[in-house]
Amino acid sequence: MTGDAAPGPALLSDPPGLETELADLRRMFGIGSGAGSTTATGAVTDSDHAFVLVRGGHGSGKSALVRALLGGARSEGRTVLAAWAERAASRDELAVLRQLHAAARPESAVRPESAARPESAVRPPAHTPDGHPAELAALLAALLATRGSRPLLCVEDLQSADGSSLRALRRLMRRVDGRAPAVIATLGPGEAADEEALGALLPLFHEQLDLLPLTPDAIRDLLVAAGRRAPGAPLVHACLTATGGNRFLLLSLLAALDTDHTGDGEEAVAAAARDLALELAPAAAALLRGSGPHAEPLAQALAVLGTPQPVELAAEVTGVPLPAAEDTAHLLERAGLLRRCGRGVRLAAALLSDAVEQSVPPSRRKELHALAARFLLDRAAPPDQVAHHVVNAAPGLPFAAEVLRRAAVEATDAGAPDRAARLLRSALREPLTERRRSSVLSLLGEAELESSVPTAIEGLRRSLRLSNGPGERTSAARRLAGALFAVDRYLDALDVLERTSAAIRPVDPAHALRLEIDFLFVSLVEVSSAARTHPRLMALAMSEAREASTVRPLAALLSLRGAMVGEDPAEVVRLARLALGNGMVPADDESVVYHCAVLALGAAGRPDLAHEYADTAVAEARARGAVFQYSHAISTRGNAHARMGRIPDCRADAEAALEALQEVGVPLGASHTVFAVATLVEALTRQGRIDEAQSLLDRSGLNGHLQPYWINDYPLIARGWLRIAQDRPEDALADFLECGARTGARNMPGPGFYPWRSEAALVHARLGRADEALRLAEEEAELARAWAVPEMQGVALRALGLVTGGPRGRYLLDEAVGILRQSPARFRYAQALADRGLVGIRCGRVTEGRADLQEAASIAHECGADGLAEAALRELRALGDRPRTRTFQGVEALTPTERRVAALAVEGMTNRQIAEHLFVGLRTVEIHLTHVYAKLGIKGRRELAGALD
Repeated sequence: MTGDAAPGPALLSDPPGLETELADLRRMFGIGSGAGSTTATGAVTDSDHAFVLVRGGHGSGKSALVRALLGGARSEGRTVLAAWAERAASRDELAVLRQLHAAARPESAVRPESAARPESAVRPPAHTPDGHPAELAALLAALLATRGSRPLLCVEDLQSADGSSLRALRRLMRRVDGRAPAVIATLGPGEAADEEALGALLPLFHEQLDLLPLTPDAIRDLLVAAGRRAPGAPLVHACLTATGGNRFLLLSLLAALDTDHTGDGEEAVAAAARDLALELAPAAAALLRGSGPHAEPLAQALAVLGTPQPVELAAEVTGVPLPAAEDTAHLLERAGLLRRCGRGVRLAAALLSDAVEQSVPPSRRKELHALAARFLLDRAAPPDQVAHHVVNAAPGLPFAAEVLRRAAVEATDAGAPDRAARLLRSALREPLTERRRSSVLSLLGEAELESSVPTAIEGLRRSLRLSNGPGERTSAARRLAGALFAVDRYLDALDVLERTSAAIRPVDPAHALRLEIDFLFVSLVEVSSAARTHPRLMALAMSEAREASTVRPLAALLSLRGAMVGEDPAEVVRLARLALGNGMVPADDESVVYHCAVLALGAAGRPDLAHEYADTAVAEARARGAVFQYSHAISTRGNAHARMGRIPDCRADAEAALEALQEVGVPLGASHTVFAVATLVEALTRQGRIDEAQSLLDRSGLNGHLQPYWINDYPLIARGWLRIAQDRPEDALADFLECGARTGARNMPGPGFYPWRSEAALVHARLGRADEALRLAEEEAELARAWAVPEMQGVALRALGLVTGGPRGRYLLDEAVGILRQSPARFRYAQALADRGLVGIRCGRVTEGRADLQEAASIAHECGADGLAEAALRELRALGDRPRTRTFQGVEALTPTERRVAALAVEGMTNRQIAEHLFVGLRTVEIHLTHVYAKLGIKGRRELAGALD
C-alpha cells in the first residue's frame, strides 16, 4: 500500500515521476560522473561529505527513489550498505547498526544487490573498551578496509530506528578523519521511536529532499509516459481526485487502466479505481493498524460517512475519546493519509477512502450513518446534512420521516425537485401513519411533476385516497388535478375536482369553493365543459369568498371572466391586482389561475402591470430553480412585451421559455410549450422572419388541425398573422374564423384576448367580400367601444377605417391613431399610422401621408418590428424618397452632417464657431440644428447632450 518497500535488487531504471529527483541525488553522490572525481556541477568527491535526507509520506516513492540510486551506485562498483528501520524492532538496541554491520561482512559482498534484512541472533560484544558499540567498531573497520570511492550508507525510515543506532550513525557522520561514508536516509510520517536521538541526528543532513503530492502537470506527464496521448483536463482531474497526487496510488491506477480497462475517459478511471480499491483494502487496513490503535476505526468512519466530517463526529460514532481522536487525526495528517477541509477532515484520496470502506461490513456502515444522523440532529444541523445519513441508515430511526420531509421541502425550494423526490421515496420506506404517508405522497407527487408527470399522477392518486380532513383532501385533489391538466387529461382533472368539491362541501364550504374555482377554470379549457359550467361561472361573486384562503383565487377567476366577456376594465384590473397580492406564483396557493389574472391585466389595457407581475415571478422562479413556473412566467412576460410593441424582448422571453422546457425534456408541441410557441411565432412574424416562424410551427406540430382546447386559440390567431405575411389570405381567414368559433363556444365575446373579427374583416376585404368585412369590423368596433380599452378600440377602428375606405375611413383611422397614441401598444400605433399614411396618399394628401409613413417606420424600427418598418419604407421609396435608415426619429435618424453639427454644439461651440469650423454658412448650421432638435424630440441645446447619449 505504501509503495516504500525494503531496498531490493539494483534497479537501474528511473522510477516514473521521480526522474528529476533521482538526477539531483545522483549529482549529489557523484553517481554516473566517475568515482572519486569532481564534476562541474559540484558532484561529490572522496573529500566531500554527502548527507542527504529524503522525506515523504506513505506512497510518496521514497523507497523507489532510493532503490534506483543504490542500484546505480552498485553498478559503478561502490560499496553500498543498506538497512531498514522497523517499528517492531525499535526497542531492540543497535538493530539498525547490526543490519549495516551484517551488510559489511565479507560474505555479504558476494551478492551486493541483496537488501534482505540480516539475522541478528549472533551479536558481538556490546561495547569495546573505549565505550563505543562493538558493532560500530566493526563497521568502522569494514569501512576503512574499502578501496576507491567512499561507501554509501542507506537507512530507510529513520523515524522507526532505535535510539542507539541513531546515536551511532551520528558519531559515524561526524568523523573528521575524512573516512566518513556518504549517507542517504529516508524519513517517513509518524512519531519517532526516539525523538531525542533523531532530533540530534537530523541537523547533520545538509541536503533535504521533500517528495510532495503530484501536481496536475506532473500527473499529465505520467499519463503521457504511460501512453495516453494529450490527456485532457477531465482525465487529469479524475486521476488527481482518485489518488490525491499519491505516486503509488497513481501508478497502481495507471497499471489497472492498462490491464483491465479500455478508454481514457473519466468513466474508465472510475471503473479502474473501483476494482483497485478491492485489491488495496488489506494493505490499507494493515497500514492504518500500524498508525495507532484508533486510526483504523476513525478512517473507516470517515470513509463510510463521506464528505469532510468534524473530528468530534468521527469520535462520537466510533466511541474513541475525543482527545485520542484528535491525536490520531494529527498523526494521520502528518502521514499524508488525512486532509483538513475547513472544520472537517477526510481521507487524502478517493481511492484510499474506497479501499478503507471495503473492510467495513454493510451493517456497520448503516450503524455509522445512524449514529452520525443522531449526532447532527442533536446539534441542530441543517436537515439536508442529517438526511444524507438517514437515507443511508437502516429504516426505523424515530426522527427519520420528519428529517427527510423537511430536507425535501428545502430541496424543492432550492430548485432541486429530483433530490426532493429521492428523499421522499426514502421517507416512504419508514413506518408512517396513513395521514403522514398521505402528506409524503402529496409532496412526492409535487416534486415528480418537475420531471415525470405520469409517475407523479400515480403518487398523487394514492395521496388523495389516504388523505383525511377537508384541508388535506383539497390539497391532494388540486395537486392531482394539476398533474392531469399538465398531460392534457382535462376531463379527468375536472372529475377529480368536481367529486372532491361535492364530497367536502357539507363539512367545509370554503375548501369546496377553492376546489370549485379550479374546476371552473379548468372547464374553460375544453369547449363542451365550458358551455356546461358557464352559468355557474357568470353567477359567481366575490361575496362568496367568506374565508381569506378563497379571496385571491376567486378574484383571479373573476378578473379572467371580466376580460373574456368584456366587463368593466377598471374592475378587471382591480380584481387582478387583488388576486396577485402574493404574486403570480404565490407560495401558499400555486395555481395557473393567477397566470391568467396577469393575462387579464394585458387584455384590460394594463400590459405594464402584467409585465411587472410576470417579471417578479420570473425572478422568483429562477431563484427557486422551478422550471415550469419559470417557463410560464417568462412566456407571460413575453406576451406583455408583445402587447407593448417590444418585439425583440418578446422573442427573447419566448425563446428562453422553450429552452428551459427542452432542458428538462419537454418536447415542442407539448401543452406546456404551446403558449411560448405562439408568442414566439407572433414575434418572428412581426420581425419579418417568416421562414423561421413557419419552421417553428412545423417542429411544434401546430401547423395542422389543432385540438379544441383554449391553449390552442392563441396559436390560431398567431398562425393567421403568419399566413397574412406569407400572402396566404384564405388560410389566414380560416384560422381567424376558427379562433372566433372557439372563443364564441366558450362565451368569450370580448376582443380583449383575440381581436379575431378585425383580423378576419381585413382578409375579407382583401378577398373582395366587402359586406362580410364590414359586418365583422362594425361588430368588433361596437364591442371595443363598450370595452373601452384603448388598444382594442384602436385595433377595431383601424380595421373599420380600412374596410370602410374614403373620407369616412380616413376619419376612423384618425380616431384610431389618436387613441393608440395614448396607449402602451406601440406596434399597433405604428400599424395605424402606416395605414393612415397609405390612405392619405391615395386621397391626394401626399405630404401628410409621407409624414405618417416616416413616423410609422421610425416607431416600427423602435419596436423591433422589421416587417412593418420595411413595408413603410417601401411605400416611401415608391414616392421617390431615398431613406437611408429605417428610422426618421432618434439618433439613428441623424445624417452624418447633422451628427457632426450636434457633436460640436455639445462641445460648447456657438453656431458661428460651428459654421467657421465646417466652412459653411451660419444659416446652414441653424437649419441642421433645427432638424436635429425635431428628430430627437427636444427643444434646444440644453437637452442635446442627454438626447445624444
